[in-house]
Amino acid sequence: MVFLGFFGILLFFIDLMIGSVKVPFGDFIQTLFTKDETLPWYRTIFDFRLPKAIVATLAGAALAVSGLQMQTLFRNPLAGPYILGISSGASLGVALLVLGFPSLLGLGFHFIIGQWAMALAAWIGASAVLVLIMAISYRVRDIMTILIFGIMFGSAASALVSILQYFGADASVKAFVIWTMGSLGGITNNQLWVFVPGILAGLLIAFLLPKRLNVLLLGEDYARTMGLNITLTRIMVFASTSLLAGTVTAFCGPIGFIGIAIPHIARLLFKTANHFVLVPASVLLGVSILLISDIVSQLPGNSAVLPINSITAILGIPIIIWIVFRNKKLSSLI
Repeated sequence: MVFLGFFGILLFFIDLMIGSVKVPFGDFIQTLFTKDETLPWYRTIFDFRLPKAIVATLAGAALAVSGLQMQTLFRNPLAGPYILGISSGASLGVALLVLGFPSLLGLGFHFIIGQWAMALAAWIGASAVLVLIMAISYRVRDIMTILIFGIMFGSAASALVSILQYFGADASVKAFVIWTMGSLGGITNNQLWVFVPGILAGLLIAFLLPKRLNVLLLGEDYARTMGLNITLTRIMVFASTSLLAGTVTAFCGPIGFIGIAIPHIARLLFKTANHFVLVPASVLLGVSILLISDIVSQLPGNSAVLPINSITAILGIPIIIWIVFRNKKLSSLI
């Protein structure tokens, strides 16, 4: 755990130093520790790279922890932050804003779309799906039925997005597709004041859940006999997932595979199912993996920046395949 902590800190500083614009090591150290605004690299490091590194750190932790919670709650090794349709709900919110309102109102694209508007639309869409799921959880006791409802809501949202794309203008469709690729560098310093509290609130709830999640591993029927309030536990997990995955999706776009792969890596590395260990381990591993993905996406020495979703898929898919072959049966992972 200590090694992962130091490794994450090292990757954070590497992410600050490496980018499409090469910063000499001596100038980097001087700018970083003196914080002299007159230095030529000050804006590059503090206005562009530092916010992006902070976003990568928090987003990696958020996606990993939300994935761990979903896999434990549904006892499904392939469950991720978006298993309940969070990503699809966020995509629908952005699609309605980007593809729907400019067409319906006859307004120009740049007149109505802004960074805050897209983030807010994604947040509302993701939260709306979670509210529906939470409402269903009050009346439905079977967790697998709730999972099916989440998949159905996600499919319905994706279908509506496809219809909006079909009728959308070319410029609007292009903007929406770029958003779906995911980006860690689109958040401004002002937006961090919303992004950071949202993630920290979700992580705080997650760190209050390990005891409840450990009991859920024994099954919901047994958990009830031990006095666990299943409904309250579901609400806490859904609220935490909504804040974590919803906030990341709203500001960064859909980022896949982190939430699925990281919890399995944590279980294999620490050889435990104890969530008092898995939650902090998932945080540290998620931070490291997404920072590595961000470093790779920068293509040092090149002005191009790859979509972060492509990098996480390239890193995450082999990990999942390796886990499946190593364990033979997916059911052995939970």
